[in-house]
Amino acid sequence: MRGAQSAKWVALAAVVALAATACGGNDSDSGSNDMNKGTADPNGILTAQLSEPQNPLQPANAKESQGSRVLRTIFAGLVDYEPGTGKLVYVNAESVTPNKDSSVWTVKLKPGWKFHNGEAVTAKSYVDSWNWSANVANNQTNSSWFQDIKGYEDVHPEKGKPKADKMSGLKVVNDNEFKIELNSSVSYFAYKLGYDVWTPLPSGFFKDPKGYGEKPVGNGPYKFVSWDHKKMIKVRKYADYQGPNKAKNGGIDFKNYTTADAAYSDLRSNNLDWIEQVPTTALTNYKSDLGKRAIDEEYSAVQSVVPAFYTDQFKDIDPKVIQGLSMAIDRDTITKTVLHGSRTPADSYVARGVIGYKAGALKEQVTYDPAKAKALIKEGGGVPGNKISIQYNADQDHKPWVDAVCNSIRKATGVDCTGDSKPDFQADLNARDKHQVKSMYRGGWVLDYPVNSNFMRDLYGSKAAGNTSGYANKEFDALANKADKAPTLDETVKLYQQAEQILAKDMPAIPLWFYKVNSGQSSKVLGKIPYGQDGDPIFTNVQVKKK
Repeated sequence: MRGAQSAKWVALAAVVALAATACGGNDSDSGSNDMNKGTADPNGILTAQLSEPQNPLQPANAKESQGSRVLRTIFAGLVDYEPGTGKLVYVNAESVTPNKDSSVWTVKLKPGWKFHNGEAVTAKSYVDSWNWSANVANNQTNSSWFQDIKGYEDVHPEKGKPKADKMSGLKVVNDNEFKIELNSSVSYFAYKLGYDVWTPLPSGFFKDPKGYGEKPVGNGPYKFVSWDHKKMIKVRKYADYQGPNKAKNGGIDFKNYTTADAAYSDLRSNNLDWIEQVPTTALTNYKSDLGKRAIDEEYSAVQSVVPAFYTDQFKDIDPKVIQGLSMAIDRDTITKTVLHGSRTPADSYVARGVIGYKAGALKEQVTYDPAKAKALIKEGGGVPGNKISIQYNADQDHKPWVDAVCNSIRKATGVDCTGDSKPDFQADLNARDKHQVKSMYRGGWVLDYPVNSNFMRDLYGSKAAGNTSGYANKEFDALANKADKAPTLDETVKLYQQAEQILAKDMPAIPLWFYKVNSGQSSKVLGKIPYGQDGDPIFTNVQVKKK
């Protein structure tokens, strides 16, 4: 999601596995030869880059990667996914079982789990959390994730106040068991349960949601310590954690940076243990700078440019115009030169490594053809004002590629194009959520669960939390609903592949390229940092060397 992001991998039928190919540079840099030497300190503190989360730290209030990154350390849900193998891993759940048509799911919990304040984690902790998070009155950005549950429309009506404070589809059986009745069959519902929104909340939260959003009390491998806004968030290992992913370090200091260059400078000087992304200015030499400490891995995410369909410029636009703008972008040259091979041109709305990704789902729409691009824009009635802007956050290194995309469009079509920077990710997201984008914006989507529906329904569905562009297509919504009700995962995936062709005609976004983790770690870390398919480190498995 990425914006939101949490799932690593899961396999119920077939998973397309991506090889994790961490590449090192030379061995001459200081500390690179010592990566696997030393002793792990179980209480060592890891420092990691972070931007300011957009919202309070509430499980259903983070559809962006920064807040989600912190929440996943503090909270643990029912399931997770084993990286690489695709095996479903039960975390707080003992079992998650569907009935014959996958319309009713029974969840049994592992007994003995505690929140960080000592309160027992029970079935009621989950049911109360989901009911509160779904309620329209609580203004949770990811409330639509509960729309599959029967009674969602009563707590979250399209207009007006809620008719109830509980979804009728949720029933507590006993302290360690509850049932989930859906509006209809959803064959892949278990996939969704690894996402942040489905975690439990302690009883005190409901008396003071705002206070708990600033000082969250979770049930995960780390407990919250402090949040110094726009500076640092601290979490520390929870010694009594009952899950399978116990922390191998003492905690994490999430340090806020206003630029990627500043973070990279601290990484090189060993004042930061992990950087989210190497700045574009360092892509040509970061492997030689860092040696074996450099990271180069593909993960399941896609970068795009998204029209704001609520603006006067795009509300009545002919899709031919957007397709023309897409064909004016020389992805191959930009990824090889400006991005130095750190991205792969996209050929689908769905990221690689996701069940249902189909190579070549988009063909001419993403093929550089200046003559046809110009012709399509003309056929579609032109770009209103003959000028576009692309909004992006300046605290990550997006400016070089935004400028390159604009130059490519300008050169191929004569349409003027400029970047529209916001100071940080929080400001960028707030502008999107408030429908204040002037023209277009940078979109980035990381898997929440590895099924193609996550890159379509959860992003382009007319009522989806991830849809901040105003795009809506009744035909797409109908086919997505049909796909969700299909009796098997295979049928669901195939119907979503059909739905992708509707997107190919509508062009609700312009896919640019698939992401890679181009990152690095300090010499204070013992061994290679392990990564999930969402592109984030598996923080619990990171070991810090003894000093």
